[in-house]
Amino acid sequence: MVVDGQSRGGGVGGLLFSLQDGVEDSHRIPPSPVVHVRGLCDAVVEADLVEALDKFGNICYVMMMPFKRQALVEFDSVESAERCVLCGGREAVYIAEQQAFFNFSTSQRITRPTNADDPTSGNKVLLLSIQNPLYPITTDVLYTVCNPVSNVLRIVIFKRNGIQAMSVEDAQKAKLALNGADIYAGCCTLKIEYARPNRLNVVRNDNSSWDYSKPFLLHRERGKGRQRQAILGEHPSNGYGPHCPLLPLPSNSRYRRSSEEVQDLISYPLLLPKNASSSSSSSSSSFLGHAASSAVAMVSGLHPAKMNCSRIFNLFCLYGNVEKVKFMKSVPGTALVEMGDEYAVDRAVTHLNSIKVFGKKLNVCVSKQHAVIPSQVFELADSSSSYQDFSLTRNNRFSSTHSGRNIIQPPATVLHFYNAPPTLTQHQLHKLCTEHNVPAFSKFKVFDAKPSSKTLSGLLEFDSKTEAVEALTVLNHHQIRIPNSSNPFTLKLCFSTSSHL
Repeated sequence: MVVDGQSRGGGVGGLLFSLQDGVEDSHRIPPSPVVHVRGLCDAVVEADLVEALDKFGNICYVMMMPFKRQALVEFDSVESAERCVLCGGREAVYIAEQQAFFNFSTSQRITRPTNADDPTSGNKVLLLSIQNPLYPITTDVLYTVCNPVSNVLRIVIFKRNGIQAMSVEDAQKAKLALNGADIYAGCCTLKIEYARPNRLNVVRNDNSSWDYSKPFLLHRERGKGRQRQAILGEHPSNGYGPHCPLLPLPSNSRYRRSSEEVQDLISYPLLLPKNASSSSSSSSSSFLGHAASSAVAMVSGLHPAKMNCSRIFNLFCLYGNVEKVKFMKSVPGTALVEMGDEYAVDRAVTHLNSIKVFGKKLNVCVSKQHAVIPSQVFELADSSSSYQDFSLTRNNRFSSTHSGRNIIQPPATVLHFYNAPPTLTQHQLHKLCTEHNVPAFSKFKVFDAKPSSKTLSGLLEFDSKTEAVEALTVLNHHQIRIPNSSNPFTLKLCFSTSSHL
């Protein structure tokens, strides 16, 4: 299986619609073997399309577009496609219990990304594109998702513009059951194609690759089921705190093989240093999907004059509680960040690695250190301390009872601001950006507040993601004082789910 976090094109090229009284005029587009399907529900997978539409003729290929609630279906003949479009125009056709709508595509064939598109060719390797990968995806996560459907032999993960992974025996069955499904609710959506290679070469067993034909077998305890559309539930940890094990699939799940084929779920021990004790090995194999082995992240590529402990906190606190930050005297431009747990480190690595801050590209990875020790404290270029303890600050966002409201969002051009003074104006915010020498926002929007509200919130759109990151790094948790108020307002920023204003 392989994944790249990018939506791949192919076959969509310029779909045309002519609407009269709310009904598509399919005759404006010449008949084609490829049918464009829209109006799909969030939970639909490829198997739902095949189940509902194969009565019109043999289906050669399906391309899911889950975020658009659309799909392309290629039939083996124009006649089959015509039956589908005409029937859908005369009477309601339901896919996964929701009415769908059909029109001809302007393409005569769906472009296959790898050209390895024949399910009868014997290719057992699938290419998995994981879209919106908000949570870390490891070999254990992919094994848990795919093995209940079809026996997984090998997995290889590559990290480029997203996440990539490879594997799977009986690829056709896995593609049908999983194409279009979410690994976690609302994110990590699977888009599956056939891959070019017909076998994977695995050189080592770790979180990025695994040969399951040579495992150390350990039985896992069964858990509860989960909702149909999210294969592994809400997210990989419970409230971003203590680890919540990945759960086996319910017996009636569409993602699960028939009962006589399914073995107990197994987990595989993480690779440990050669000097690790056997007891450590035993405990490490008792959980699944544990990507980071430390609650400490190492950050390099920091601007020597513009980055300090507080600004690192402002950025990393969006992905978990930050306990301590320490710059390394022996390695300029490098700092250690101790977070609340290893899952917070996973999220920070996933979303902050390779972003640009003040013209320098950050490198964020898991540290070999298991704690940050306040030794060799020195003065940074801005006269602040090279070490700071944030364990007691109220600005950590994952400690309160409302921590579940935190939205884990990758860096974006739009910032959400909140906890601002109710009298704050666009001009004052622009002035704040100028005073702190950060890029100014180009668009401003204030949310309607209740009459009793004592704070203001809204959105700020910047010209680029880099500008938004720099503004957040500097202005997050900036204290704003207003007349006749004894306590300052702590301005809070985070990346918005909105793409533009």
